[in-house]
Amino acid sequence: MAKVLVVDDEPNIVLSIEFLMQQAGFDVVTAEDGESALERVAETPPDLILLDISLPGISGFDVLEQLRSDPQHARLPIIMLTAHGREVEREKGLALGADDYVTKPFSTQALVEKVKTLLAEDA
Repeated sequence: MAKVLVVDDEPNIVLSIEFLMQQAGFDVVTAEDGESALERVAETPPDLILLDISLPGISGFDVLEQLRSDPQHARLPIIMLTAHGREVEREKGLALGADDYVTKPFSTQALVEKVKTLLAEDA
């Protein structure tokens, strides 16, 4: 079973994505900020990360950069989540190495499809 790490500081979003991913057959781990996200990855690396950009402490962009600079996690599939549909943020995330990008609110089915597609490509 593939493990998905959900990183978001909004409990309602974490709960809904966690439920959605579990229904889709994934093992889910959660983190509420960038520091704990990096700790979870170090403890037990997930197969994919759903990473919010706006986090307390270190941002999703910083987490992305740190993971991409580590050879062990350089190819870990990462989908950025953001409430801002701003093109500049999307471009920055993709330039830093994000595999995909989803703007909140998002289609639950589309998110599940993106996760499944990325995990299939990585297999």
